[in-house]
Amino acid sequence: MSSLDVDDFIQQNRVLADQVEKFRGYWESDKHWKPRREFVLRNINDYEFQQLDQLLSLSMVWANNVFLGCRYSTELLDKVKEMAEGVVVEDAPVFKTRDEIMKKQQGR
Repeated sequence: MSSLDVDDFIQQNRVLADQVEKFRGYWESDKHWKPRREFVLRNINDYEFQQLDQLLSLSMVWANNVFLGCRYSTELLDKVKEMAEGVVVEDAPVFKTRDEIMKKQQGR
């Protein structure tokens, strides 16, 4: 789903789009919200209303990993990466582990 596809989907599904828009955190910039919104929209049909909190939690795990470099279990990251397949994040930050930084420093 490209950004144009997302925009088309939102125009065709205003009620759902308005509902999803309520899940935006006040701290989320457009740069963070738009990909997370796409994550939610891509997966919302796979979750019943009672499971919506689980979907929103998974969307936050994905966003925290992508934008903040938070680390989680391999199993959880594999799940959210699969769910986010096709979501494009422009100018995503690149994070390095302490070990990667140390290895680079020792190679000097």
